[in-house]
Amino acid sequence: MLTQFIIKQGDESLSSHSGLALIGALLSKTELRKRLNETVLNECAHPKISNADIIFAMTGLICLGKPDYDAIEPLRKNPFFSDSLGLETCPSSPSIRQRIDMVGDSFDTIIKEESADLIRKTAPAISPIHTSCGNFIPLDIDVSPFNNEKTQKEGVSRTYKGNDGFAPIFSYLGQEGYLVNLEFREGKQHCQKNTPEFLNQSILLSKRITDQPILVRLDSGNDSMDNIECCVNNGVAFIIKRNLRKTNPNDWLKFARENGKSIPCREGKNQWRGITTTGLDGTPLPCPICYEATVRTTQKGQSLLFPEVSADTYWVNLNLTTDEVIDLYHDHGASEQFHSELKTDMDLERLPSKYFKSNALVLLLGMLGYNLLRLCGQESLREDNGNITLKPSYRKKATRRRIRSVILDLIYVAGRIIHSSRKWFASSIHVPAFSDLFMPGSAH
Repeated sequence: MLTQFIIKQGDESLSSHSGLALIGALLSKTELRKRLNETVLNECAHPKISNADIIFAMTGLICLGKPDYDAIEPLRKNPFFSDSLGLETCPSSPSIRQRIDMVGDSFDTIIKEESADLIRKTAPAISPIHTSCGNFIPLDIDVSPFNNEKTQKEGVSRTYKGNDGFAPIFSYLGQEGYLVNLEFREGKQHCQKNTPEFLNQSILLSKRITDQPILVRLDSGNDSMDNIECCVNNGVAFIIKRNLRKTNPNDWLKFARENGKSIPCREGKNQWRGITTTGLDGTPLPCPICYEATVRTTQKGQSLLFPEVSADTYWVNLNLTTDEVIDLYHDHGASEQFHSELKTDMDLERLPSKYFKSNALVLLLGMLGYNLLRLCGQESLREDNGNITLKPSYRKKATRRRIRSVILDLIYVAGRIIHSSRKWFASSIHVPAFSDLFMPGSAH
């Protein structure tokens, strides 16, 4: 039988996104407000609305999955939005747009450093990968094209995916995928251009977060001696897939048959793996190469008219087995999931401004918002005793929560805002694991 509800209008203070209190609590653990307000912009030396209020308001919108300037207007009438983020004044849409256009890259270093420091202070764990040479924190670096077709935005051009847009590069730390660095790029820019400088900055930011050994993983688009030298100079391990360029895979197949080890495979597939310190012509290499050559005579149950030959090779500076190197590189593919969460879950693929530097700043704030949401998601996996390996009975085993789940389950939580005994309460938030976030200066 259908229950008939009587709809009544009350005078209580309600919020559809009471989880923003978690974002505000995390932001309060940083020096962002102080550092942003101390930065003087040439075009706005004495702002009526502080730089921190502009940046925090835009970050709040991004954490709601609404990275659009106009999305602030309905929230200006909701005191909880300003109170949860600690805004002295909630800016209007034109104020956010104009200030972001003025900022350019003035805040880049501040946001990146404070984001890294926040991860170090509050991340429940930064999970390493286990190898025969010890434990390493993975640092995965990759380019992910942003489709911005049919727009006239500055910097939009043809990407390697065949559409018009941008081609930013990202670096993720740990198996949780904390975003430590990014660089906004035009779509036509080659993935290796400026990458040594970006790689060096990413390693320094990673060392700001963790003291554990770091393993850099790059795909074949970044097969360059400049990257290898950068890793060596910074004292980090690396696995970089090589670009065979004009090398014939049959040459590697011949070399692998003579020097490698045969790997058991299915019927119709033969594979050889090995590690070498010399090239195909016998010349010494700057570092070892792990190689894998494969011959397929059947595909999906069908016999091939001609055998299919493929070869993959990797630069590596660790004393690992061939199987370990290949498995570790394949695990690098998890970064594609992190790209997806930024572009789709947070709706950051089509950026709001027509100016390149303004979009670069919005994406940088997206990095900050991504890490805030990731920290909330990882914190929600902890138990009251701080043991991340345990879980409530209603939740499946997980080591990482997708950003969309964090936004829907933790940020978009309807709540009643209560003021009593000179204290503010959000009655919907009842997650014991988050108690530390609301204690100033606490860290674990």
